[in-house]
Amino acid sequence: MKLQVLNSGPLTTVQDRGRFGYMAYGIGPSGAMDQTAYETANRLVGNRNGEAVLESTLMGPTIRFEGDCIIALTGADMGAQLNGTPLETYVAYSVLANQTLTMGVAKTGCRGYLAVSGGIDVPVVMGSRSTNLKCQLGGVEGRALKRGDVLETAAAGKAARKKAAKKPELSQSVTVRVIPGPQDDLFTQRGLDTLWGSAYTVSTSSDRMGLRLEGPAVETISGSDIVSDGIALGSIQVTSAGQPIILMADRQTTGGYAKVGTVCSADLPKLAQLKPGGEIRLKPVSVQEAQRLLRKQRWLTWLHRI
Repeated sequence: MKLQVLNSGPLTTVQDRGRFGYMAYGIGPSGAMDQTAYETANRLVGNRNGEAVLESTLMGPTIRFEGDCIIALTGADMGAQLNGTPLETYVAYSVLANQTLTMGVAKTGCRGYLAVSGGIDVPVVMGSRSTNLKCQLGGVEGRALKRGDVLETAAAGKAARKKAAKKPELSQSVTVRVIPGPQDDLFTQRGLDTLWGSAYTVSTSSDRMGLRLEGPAVETISGSDIVSDGIALGSIQVTSAGQPIILMADRQTTGGYAKVGTVCSADLPKLAQLKPGGEIRLKPVSVQEAQRLLRKQRWLTWLHRI
C-alpha cells in the first residue's frame, strides 16, 4: 500500500527503535525521540515493535492513503483530521483508500508519531530504517520527507487488539531525574547547587541532536573541556559558557565537554515532547532510584498494554 506525501511539515522523518552497534564508527543510533509514544503507536495498529513510523516535529504532514489500512497517532496532538473528521491521539482508526490525513501545528507536546499497519517500508541500513540526518542515511535518502514523496508499507500484521491506549499528559514544564556523573567532580559545589536548583529554558536552537538549555551558568573548577569520550542517550554536557546540553537521539558519539549527569531513561519521553521555550528542572537521584523508576514505567506500560 502506498502513501502520498502532499505536505511534509517542517520536519517529518522515518524512525524506528534505532540503529545500534555502529557508534565506534561515528554513527549514532537515531530512532524515535519519544520511544514510549513510538512503541504505543505500533501496538495500536498491530505492528511488531521495531516497525518504522513517521515522526513529525511541531507540525505534522498531509498524507493520502492509496489503500485500506489501520493508523494511530501518538505523542503530540497535531489536530489531525481524516477527510475533515477530527481524530484523537492514542486511538486506532481504519482508513479507506484515497482518504487524506491532514495534520497541523502541535497543540500539546512537540513530536507526533504516525504508525500505519504493516510499518513504513524503506530500505534497512545497518539494521535500521531510522533516518540519520547528520550522516544522511536511512529513511528516505537520509533526509526529511518532502512534498511528492511516495512511501510504501509492508504487509500488515494482526489487527489491533484494542482501539485506544492510555494517553499521557504532555507538559511544557517538567522535572527530570538525573544520575550525577561521570565528570561531576569537575564542577564546584556552587555550580552543582545552581544546576539542581534552577529552572532552564529549552533554546530555539535545540533539535534531535540535543536540547540546548538557557539559564544560570554552571560553575566549573577549571573549565569544562575534557579529552573526548563516549556520549550516552540523555548525557548532560556543560559548555565552556556554563550552559547545559542534553544529548538526544541524533547525538554525536563522542564529546569534549564535561558531562555533569545523565537523564534517567524513564524521563526521556518528557524531554522529547518539550517545545522551544519549555521549562526544565533537574533533580539528582541515585542509580538505584533510576532503575526503580524504569521498572515502574515498564510495569505501568504492561498494565496498560494494548
